[in-house]
Amino acid sequence: MSQDPTQNTLLKLLSEGHGGVLVTLKRDGRPQLSNVSHAYFPDERIIRVSVTDGRAKTRNLRRDPRASYHVTSADRWAYTVAEGTAELSPVAREPHDETVEELVRLYREVLGEHPDWDEFRAAMVRDRRLVLRLHVERAYGVPRS
Repeated sequence: MSQDPTQNTLLKLLSEGHGGVLVTLKRDGRPQLSNVSHAYFPDERIIRVSVTDGRAKTRNLRRDPRASYHVTSADRWAYTVAEGTAELSPVAREPHDETVEELVRLYREVLGEHPDWDEFRAAMVRDRRLVLRLHVERAYGVPRS
């Protein structure tokens, strides 16, 4: 992505909160929208989201990795839509595998410390969690004035 100042201003909104709307494409081409929590890593230009294997958004991304992510300011006057290509981690299989370690990092970014990391790790494996990494290629929207 270019270092366009407008792009950078729009992308800052991704770091101001942790909630947004993930848009994937259904088999028939229509959008499928999901409210999700995210963490944005500006140095990598990657939005990370915890997803579950077998859900519609995960199936959609395996078939077509194009996705968009929409966030808005608290007053809803500014918004950003980040477009990119999704990459999916492997499904969590062991409490200390690379996927679970990335899920721990993501949880910490969004919610801080978990009261029981062993229980969290077990839940990630039990729930067949994985990490969606949306590589931001372009952003559009209305920046803060």
